[in-house]
Amino acid sequence: MNPKHTKFLKAALCLGLLFTAGALQAKVTLPSVFSDNMVFQQKTKAPVWGKADAGKTVTVTASWNNKAVTGKADASGNFKIFVATPSYGGPYTVTVSDGEEVKLNNVLVGDVWVCSGQSNMEMPLAGWGKINNYEQEIKDANYPKIRLLQGVHVTSNKPLDDAKVTNNGWTECTPQYIGDFSAVAYFFAREITKKTGIPIGLIHTSWGGTIAEAWTSPETLNAMPDFADKVKEIQAEPDKADNNPNRVTVLYNAMIYPYLQFPIKGAIWYQGESNADRANQYRTLFPAMIKDWRTKWGIGDFPFYFVQLANFMDVVNEPQVSAWAELRDAQKQTLALKNTGMAVIIDAGDAKDIHPKNKQDVGKRLAYNALAKTYGVKIPFSGPVYKSQQISGNSIKLNFTSTDGGLKAKDGGELKGFAIAGADQKFHWAKATIQGDQVVVSSDEVSSPVAVRYAWANNPVCNFYNGADLPASPFKTDNWPDSTLGKK
Repeated sequence: MNPKHTKFLKAALCLGLLFTAGALQAKVTLPSVFSDNMVFQQKTKAPVWGKADAGKTVTVTASWNNKAVTGKADASGNFKIFVATPSYGGPYTVTVSDGEEVKLNNVLVGDVWVCSGQSNMEMPLAGWGKINNYEQEIKDANYPKIRLLQGVHVTSNKPLDDAKVTNNGWTECTPQYIGDFSAVAYFFAREITKKTGIPIGLIHTSWGGTIAEAWTSPETLNAMPDFADKVKEIQAEPDKADNNPNRVTVLYNAMIYPYLQFPIKGAIWYQGESNADRANQYRTLFPAMIKDWRTKWGIGDFPFYFVQLANFMDVVNEPQVSAWAELRDAQKQTLALKNTGMAVIIDAGDAKDIHPKNKQDVGKRLAYNALAKTYGVKIPFSGPVYKSQQISGNSIKLNFTSTDGGLKAKDGGELKGFAIAGADQKFHWAKATIQGDQVVVSSDEVSSPVAVRYAWANNPVCNFYNGADLPASPFKTDNWPDSTLGKK
């Protein structure tokens, strides 16, 4: 053989061996939910998963107990190792090694909440949001026990293994990072960590203007006649053919599915504006989505707390049908699912802005639900809740629960926002008076009343609260058909 050729082959062989050795000694790779500053869900068997060379032994060691837990990468290089997490605390380090270490620093153990929905969940403190008092809120946002993971807008026709995130992963809650983060999620976490001391991890994965069915799995939508054909269309399309987020399942696939292996404490949700024109359909869709997420996470009926739509648009002079009122009622109806809660913000909206700036009350009222129902803190979490009615001659007596401290008109004047109807289903403004834990409703225009509605409008004028200064949810006592019935 020509000496030059021999020399060349030797050099090529050496390079090949070096490349192979380098590949065999490559570090493990972890999905985006694992990084410095992350939060592990406390008191769980938390999986640590990722990629390594096929057949390689992978070891996970956490400084909370310094126990090494090992597993092997399968033929495709996938590994998953379960680590027992303690009660909340930290900071810790977690080391993942296949011979070469990947170290996660400044790790906390606490409670992880997924924060999702459309633009009012996405709305940041600063940026396009500019919530009330945003400059001071950002300056004050030094909460090292709150950690932030910011998802990126992505769609997919098929489930993705990993989520796209900003800032290379988790960050501490500081003025540097909080300005671009969800205001609702931040105020929720701030209230909880102040009251409990528990570190809170926030996985923020939302997208403005999106529909609930985009956040729901194909398996669940396939069982719903309104959506089954659309699921087939999506699954027949080539991947990434269309980046429109308002298609069934595409946000579930890209922005929920990648987190399903990661244990969480619960979820908070602010969405519905984009489904309001199909509010009757939402009565089925929304609880189906909640059950869907719970099934897919496989950790039981975790807490799911959501925001009822705020008041918005012009005030009307007379009672009339309202798709937004019907959507709010669909949200209220969803409280029939166990381990749910609703933040009522019928007093926190803006007639001219679908993105109201008062996100402090939204986050706090969500947190009140979590504190009372999940963390066992004795705190009022709801305004008056309609229970039943009694027709008495020309008036109707309404009974309520969650009357903490008694019923009242917020401004001390007469109750506003009540309407009453007879069998003709025509509503008229009513006089409403508080008698103990009841409200008595009547109108000179309705001699034989059968039903009452409260705050039943896009932007109702209403002032019914309890002694804890929490507003009553809009409600209706009738079961007459929605104006949105049959809309798809």
